[in-house]
Amino acid sequence: MKVLFATTNPAKVKRYADKLRENNIEVLTIKDLGINLKVEESGKDAIENAYIKAKAYYDETKITTIGMDNNLFIEELPDKKQPGTHVRRINGKELNDDEMIEYYCNLVKKYGGKLTAKWVYGMVIYDGKESKEYSWSRSHFYLIDKPSQKRNLGYPLDSISIMPGCNKYFVDLTDEDRNKGKANYREDDVINFIINNV
Repeated sequence: MKVLFATTNPAKVKRYADKLRENNIEVLTIKDLGINLKVEESGKDAIENAYIKAKAYYDETKITTIGMDNNLFIEELPDKKQPGTHVRRINGKELNDDEMIEYYCNLVKKYGGKLTAKWVYGMVIYDGKESKEYSWSRSHFYLIDKPSQKRNLGYPLDSISIMPGCNKYFVDLTDEDRNKGKANYREDDVINFIINNV
């Protein structure tokens, strides 16, 4: 079976494609199909934005589509300054990976060099008739103002995010480190959600 992953972020596709292939699900990307669609992500949260993307790309291709979005929340910031659904879109501009690292390093500096953060993820699978939703979070990690030299293409904030307990940048985490930090999230749960709903 073929599904379309409605993202331009290669890291998101890479995270799931191999395991899905093992389950006879081929993941297509919008780059594979040569689609250039401008989708207005106007949802109030990760699930709404994931739905907007999944429906827009399904309508364009008629292929069952996975939409995914992630929201960032920072404990020390007031509500009106939360990145939320606008992690990459700052003051109306879509930031590239390097610009994101620079912007968030400067933000963290303003607040003393270390902030407590949480990611909230939303995934929607849309097949033209109905949508299935799944949400999860990764919480209690730190953003710091000194970036690692390593980069994780598509996930720039991994270069300034520190996992408590092992005190490593996300870009340096081993699989063992990642599993320790995922008490409230297991990647297999996401994979199973996709397998059971496409």
